[in-house]
Amino acid sequence: MPAVRDAGTEHSYFQVIDCRGRAVLPGFIDAHLHLTAMAHYHGGVDLGPDAGVLSLGDLQRCIREQARKTPDGAWIRGNGYNEFYLAEKRHPTRRDLDAASPRHPVKITHRSGHAHVLNSRALELVGISLHSEEPPGGLIDRELPSGEPSGLLFEMGSTLARLIPDPEEQALMRGVEKANQQLLSLGITSLQDATAGNGLEQWHAMGKWLEQGRLRSRVSMMLGWEGFQAVKRENRDALEKSGRIKIRGLKIILDQSRGGFFPGQDELDAMVLEAHRAEWPVAIHAVEAETVASACDSLEKALAESPRQGHGHRIEHCSQCPPALARRLAGLGVMVVTQPAFFWAHGERYLQTIDRDDQQWLYPLRTLLESGVKVAGSSDAPLAPLAPLAGVQAAVTRLERNGQSVNSREKIGLRQALNLYARAGALAIGEGSRRGALAPGMLADLVVLDQDPFAVPVEAIQDIKVDTTIIGGEVVWQA
Repeated sequence: MPAVRDAGTEHSYFQVIDCRGRAVLPGFIDAHLHLTAMAHYHGGVDLGPDAGVLSLGDLQRCIREQARKTPDGAWIRGNGYNEFYLAEKRHPTRRDLDAASPRHPVKITHRSGHAHVLNSRALELVGISLHSEEPPGGLIDRELPSGEPSGLLFEMGSTLARLIPDPEEQALMRGVEKANQQLLSLGITSLQDATAGNGLEQWHAMGKWLEQGRLRSRVSMMLGWEGFQAVKRENRDALEKSGRIKIRGLKIILDQSRGGFFPGQDELDAMVLEAHRAEWPVAIHAVEAETVASACDSLEKALAESPRQGHGHRIEHCSQCPPALARRLAGLGVMVVTQPAFFWAHGERYLQTIDRDDQQWLYPLRTLLESGVKVAGSSDAPLAPLAPLAGVQAAVTRLERNGQSVNSREKIGLRQALNLYARAGALAIGEGSRRGALAPGMLADLVVLDQDPFAVPVEAIQDIKVDTTIIGGEVVWQA
């Protein structure tokens, strides 16, 4: 019987909701997603395999269809292409995109978000040419022997965001509203935006969306390095008092895609130490075991210089983590925020492309938990399915979309899996005392499901529907 505030009065009243025996859980918490990217995704061309894009010909057809509806010279954006599922088994190039739409600048984004392809018109507009140098951490793929850009760009999302105009405001707002409806319909009452490019501009924009009612879930935000420096100057406490979005930590991407670490170890050490001294939680994107170990090195040095309990530092993804490294994370009190739905969405590719010896420590949920690491779940949306229950099912079954097992020894129990998106998620975003449990004193963020997860076959958990979503005692969504 949750309390619901009447927007038209200064009083609260009680609305009786008969759940008819249905399951009531704490509202789901997604501790790592990308909200603006979700809004852009809804406004772009879907180029993923689920949209039937299984060849370069399919991809070109989708772009041609969009070009017919788009004025010449206006940008066309596409999202979610996956070369693993393309018949040609390769990334598109500028020439492929030119053949589909030479009169529009075209940018398409890989399903990972870490690669983009631009056609010739787009490359010209952003100034990438034969003589361009890569930005720090980025890579411009080039044709041989000419050295001309092929159109494929790695780890250059932040650079492109500064060079390519945002979608028109009306289109972006439609995307935000679609993302909001998706979040509420899936029972996500709290989220954390983990975008490394976040700064004050993004903080103000999301605050505006909340004030306008376009976004209803509770939001906290990580900032990138430049945003962290700006907020230190602006005063974080004053900013948070003036807006509805909490600032929760510094996001650092530790990348190994070019054969070495970026940032390098000394630079990473300095960044982590500065944030730690400022009492900011640090969230380090680390995928390979080597990058996880490098992140541990930096965190260990910072904690040795300035010991502190409850520091809130995190590793994002932690995709490969053998037991010794898991024990090291536990000893440092570092949390892991990972994405179980990746098993379902990308498991087929993992099984075919990752060495069998490395597969045994791929997203090792059981090993992490048994080692004493606190683990929270997330979607990394729009890069994987947003639905928390899809993540729960994947954590319990370890099955990819075709039914193959992805290291079944790392399965966890259903109660543990639900906790990834409840109590553990609340701890990950620094709200463990207020969210993630059905208990006195907690915020009234609830989700009503049409079936009990404990009463259905584990292979059917992701088919459970959300009946009602409640935030702060207010019904914000009903089926």
